[in-house]
Amino acid sequence: MADVVSPEVRSRMMSGIRGKDTKPEWLIRRALHARGFRYRLHSRRLPGHPDVVLSRYRAVVLVHGCFWHGHDCKYFRLPTTRPDFWQEKIQRNRANDARQRAALFAEGWRIATVWECALRGRNHDTDGVADRLTQWIRGNMPALEIRE
Repeated sequence: MADVVSPEVRSRMMSGIRGKDTKPEWLIRRALHARGFRYRLHSRRLPGHPDVVLSRYRAVVLVHGCFWHGHDCKYFRLPTTRPDFWQEKIQRNRANDARQRAALFAEGWRIATVWECALRGRNHDTDGVADRLTQWIRGNMPALEIRE
Protein backbone atom coordinates (compact mmCIF):
# COMPACT_ATOMS: atom_id res chain seq x y z
CA MET A 1 0.00 0.00 0.00
CA ALA A 2 1.35 3.42 -0.94
CA ASP A 3 1.85 6.09 1.68
CA VAL A 4 -1.00 8.61 1.85
CA VAL A 5 1.33 11.60 2.27
CA SER A 6 4.31 12.81 0.29
CA PRO A 7 7.84 11.80 1.34
CA GLU A 8 8.54 15.36 2.49
CA VAL A 9 5.47 15.44 4.74
CA ARG A 10 6.26 11.97 6.12
CA SER A 11 9.83 13.05 6.84
CA ARG A 12 8.59 16.12 8.71
CA MET A 13 6.12 13.99 10.67
CA MET A 14 8.74 11.42 11.65
CA SER A 15 11.29 14.08 12.65
CA GLY A 16 8.79 15.41 15.17
CA ILE A 17 8.83 12.15 17.13
CA ARG A 18 11.09 12.58 20.12
CA GLY A 19 13.28 10.02 21.80
CA LYS A 20 13.55 11.95 25.06
CA ASP A 21 11.12 13.96 27.18
CA THR A 22 8.05 12.17 25.85
CA LYS A 23 4.67 12.49 27.56
CA PRO A 24 4.94 9.07 29.29
CA GLU A 25 8.40 10.07 30.61
CA TRP A 26 7.04 13.37 31.90
CA LEU A 27 4.19 11.59 33.70
CA ILE A 28 6.57 9.18 35.45
CA ARG A 29 9.12 11.86 36.33
CA ARG A 30 6.47 14.20 37.71
CA ALA A 31 4.94 11.43 39.82
CA LEU A 32 8.32 10.29 41.20
CA HIS A 33 9.35 13.86 42.01
CA ALA A 34 6.04 14.45 43.83
CA ARG A 35 6.80 11.38 45.95
CA GLY A 36 10.14 12.84 47.00
CA PHE A 37 12.51 11.01 44.67
CA ARG A 38 15.43 12.82 43.11
CA TYR A 39 16.99 11.44 39.98
CA ARG A 40 19.17 12.05 36.96
CA LEU A 41 17.97 11.90 33.38
CA HIS A 42 19.54 9.95 30.51
CA SER A 43 22.87 9.37 32.23
CA ARG A 44 25.57 8.94 29.62
CA ARG A 45 27.63 6.93 32.10
CA LEU A 46 25.22 4.01 31.91
CA PRO A 47 24.52 1.61 29.02
CA GLY A 48 21.60 2.81 26.92
CA HIS A 49 21.29 6.15 28.74
CA PRO A 50 18.29 5.12 30.92
CA ASP A 51 15.37 7.55 31.12
CA VAL A 52 15.45 7.93 34.91
CA VAL A 53 18.41 7.03 37.13
CA LEU A 54 17.94 6.78 40.90
CA SER A 55 21.55 6.35 42.03
CA ARG A 56 20.71 6.26 45.73
CA TYR A 57 18.61 3.13 45.15
CA ARG A 58 20.84 1.69 42.41
CA ALA A 59 17.75 1.65 40.19
CA VAL A 60 16.85 2.83 36.71
CA VAL A 61 13.45 3.34 35.09
CA LEU A 62 13.03 2.76 31.37
CA VAL A 63 9.91 4.26 29.81
CA HIS A 64 9.26 2.41 26.55
CA GLY A 65 6.94 3.42 23.74
CA CYS A 66 4.85 0.46 22.65
CA PHE A 67 5.40 1.05 18.93
CA TRP A 68 9.14 1.69 18.93
CA HIS A 69 9.94 -1.25 21.21
CA GLY A 70 7.48 -3.70 19.63
CA HIS A 71 5.31 -4.31 22.69
CA ASP A 72 2.62 -6.97 22.37
CA CYS A 73 -0.34 -4.74 23.21
CA LYS A 74 -3.16 -3.01 21.38
CA TYR A 75 -0.99 0.03 20.62
CA PHE A 76 1.54 -1.85 18.50
CA ARG A 77 0.76 -2.60 14.89
CA LEU A 78 3.40 -3.13 12.25
CA PRO A 79 2.92 -0.55 9.48
CA THR A 80 1.73 -1.89 6.15
CA THR A 81 4.01 0.53 4.30
CA ARG A 82 7.54 -0.88 4.05
CA PRO A 83 6.90 -3.74 6.52
CA ASP A 84 10.36 -5.27 6.02
CA PHE A 85 12.04 -2.01 7.04
CA TRP A 86 9.84 -1.63 10.13
CA GLN A 87 10.19 -5.24 11.21
CA GLU A 88 13.97 -4.99 11.00
CA LYS A 89 13.95 -1.66 12.87
CA ILE A 90 11.77 -2.98 15.71
CA GLN A 91 13.85 -6.16 15.99
CA ARG A 92 17.01 -4.04 16.18
CA ASN A 93 15.42 -1.91 18.93
CA ARG A 94 14.49 -5.06 20.87
CA ALA A 95 18.02 -6.44 20.51
CA ASN A 96 19.48 -3.14 21.74
CA ASP A 97 17.08 -3.19 24.71
CA ALA A 98 18.15 -6.71 25.66
CA ARG A 99 21.85 -5.87 25.36
CA GLN A 100 21.48 -2.72 27.45
CA ARG A 101 19.43 -4.51 30.13
CA ALA A 102 22.08 -7.22 30.39
CA ALA A 103 24.82 -4.60 30.74
CA LEU A 104 22.88 -2.73 33.43
CA PHE A 105 22.24 -5.95 35.39
CA ALA A 106 25.92 -6.86 35.06
CA GLU A 107 26.83 -3.50 36.62
CA GLY A 108 24.49 -4.17 39.54
CA TRP A 109 21.57 -1.93 38.58
CA ARG A 110 17.93 -2.79 39.16
CA ILE A 111 15.62 -2.10 36.21
CA ALA A 112 11.97 -1.07 36.01
CA THR A 113 10.33 -0.92 32.61
CA VAL A 114 7.17 1.13 32.25
CA TRP A 115 5.33 0.63 28.97
CA GLU A 116 3.44 3.46 27.30
CA CYS A 117 0.20 1.43 27.38
CA ALA A 118 0.16 1.60 31.21
CA LEU A 119 -0.09 5.39 30.98
CA ARG A 120 -2.36 5.71 27.98
CA GLY A 121 -6.06 5.43 27.28
CA ARG A 122 -9.21 6.16 29.21
CA ASN A 123 -8.49 3.82 32.08
CA HIS A 124 -4.86 4.73 32.71
CA ASP A 125 -3.84 5.09 36.32
CA THR A 126 -0.71 7.20 36.66
CA ASP A 127 -0.95 7.20 40.46
CA GLY A 128 -1.22 3.42 40.53
CA VAL A 129 1.82 3.08 38.29
CA ALA A 130 3.75 5.57 40.43
CA ASP A 131 2.76 3.71 43.61
CA ARG A 132 4.03 0.41 42.16
CA LEU A 133 7.27 2.12 41.12
CA THR A 134 7.67 3.66 44.57
CA GLN A 135 7.32 0.25 46.26
CA TRP A 136 9.78 -1.29 43.81
CA ILE A 137 12.34 1.50 44.21
CA ARG A 138 12.29 1.22 47.99
CA GLY A 139 12.34 -2.59 47.86
CA ASN A 140 14.99 -4.95 46.61
CA MET A 141 13.45 -6.73 43.61
CA PRO A 142 15.90 -6.75 40.68
CA ALA A 143 13.31 -6.01 37.98
CA LEU A 144 9.80 -4.71 37.44
CA GLU A 145 7.66 -4.44 34.35
CA ILE A 146 4.52 -2.31 34.32
CA ARG A 147 2.21 -2.78 31.38
CA GLU A 148 -1.42 -2.41 30.44
